[in-house]
Amino acid sequence: MTENEDILNMGGEDIQLPDITYRPGCNKLDSFNWLSDLPDQVIENEIVEIRFKNTRKGFYRNVNDLRLEIGDIVAVEASPGHDIGRVAMTGPLVRMQIREMKVCPPLEEMKKVYRKAKPADIIKWDEAKKLEIPTMLRSRKISEELKLNMKIGDVEFQGDKTKAIFYYIADERVDFRQLIKVLAEEFRVRIEMRQIGARQEAGRIGGIGSCGRELCCSTFITNFISVTTTHAKYQELSLNPLKLAGQCGKLKCCLNYEVDCYFDAQKSFPSREIPLETLERTVYFQKVEVHKGIYWYSSEPHSTANLIAVPVQRAKEIQALNKKGIKPERLLVAEQSFNSQPVSEDLLENNSLTRFDTESKKQDRNRRFNKKKNRKFNEKRNRQN
Repeated sequence: MTENEDILNMGGEDIQLPDITYRPGCNKLDSFNWLSDLPDQVIENEIVEIRFKNTRKGFYRNVNDLRLEIGDIVAVEASPGHDIGRVAMTGPLVRMQIREMKVCPPLEEMKKVYRKAKPADIIKWDEAKKLEIPTMLRSRKISEELKLNMKIGDVEFQGDKTKAIFYYIADERVDFRQLIKVLAEEFRVRIEMRQIGARQEAGRIGGIGSCGRELCCSTFITNFISVTTTHAKYQELSLNPLKLAGQCGKLKCCLNYEVDCYFDAQKSFPSREIPLETLERTVYFQKVEVHKGIYWYSSEPHSTANLIAVPVQRAKEIQALNKKGIKPERLLVAEQSFNSQPVSEDLLENNSLTRFDTESKKQDRNRRFNKKKNRKFNEKRNRQN
């Protein structure tokens, strides 16, 4: 009998357990154990990392020295009662994770792992998860009736159904003391309110981005780094709020992905504010192609007509000459036939499967191919006759 087919007999009734199969790689907060294939690995389970509802994680002390593996469902200490979560990481990587996240609580103050979850715990945990969406919808109506300027984006029940965390978003400070009283009377659980930002809300709700893929914040981003319009300027992107904003209304997180590459590429670039003076004319900077190393100039400071492509190195040379009071004759030197048009190349030109074969091997291969081709032709002719 598999894990999904376990049946619990309670009071003479057969109750089937919910699907609790662990699917690695399908969870946002999963941690990859890159030490799992090392031989003679020291088993260390004093501290384990537990994740809850794929939105938050914590470090817990394995006081009972349980043999835990990634994906196991465990009951852990909560305030009050106990909570149910999955093991996200075990072994020596947990201490590395603690150092990286700069979380160093004393060992005595860490909450404890009680036990591996029993069938009764799993059933109650599944019932608690099924209450979350109806509770969220009902709490939204209650907040509207109380005329509170807030939006409840998600609800998370504790594994023992004694506590519920309400995640809300608000632009200003909200007095929700009356709301807590009403919610406690309505749902008969302990209420905790947590304010989140627009990015965290988008990560919890999910959706499809303008790129056609699932939102990064709902798939793998766990720590949100601030994004400014400076990131877009360095990447020469149009400062159009409709294109730069994500579904949360903030600047897209993906603006951070390549910005370091653009920063490094432009470290040696000359100043854009200094025009280039030659005996022919004076030209002014208009735009740049970072990875091609091209500055585009025009004869008018506020016009993009008659753009001229100038290599970055040549622009640096002219600025150095102008600083000494020297004006070169031409913007581009005669031997510098600069082609700004992209040149199409065959990227697989040197990746032929037979590029390392000797001439004799090629002849043998062609001979076998021709022999096989002639045999098939003769067989086909014989069948026709």
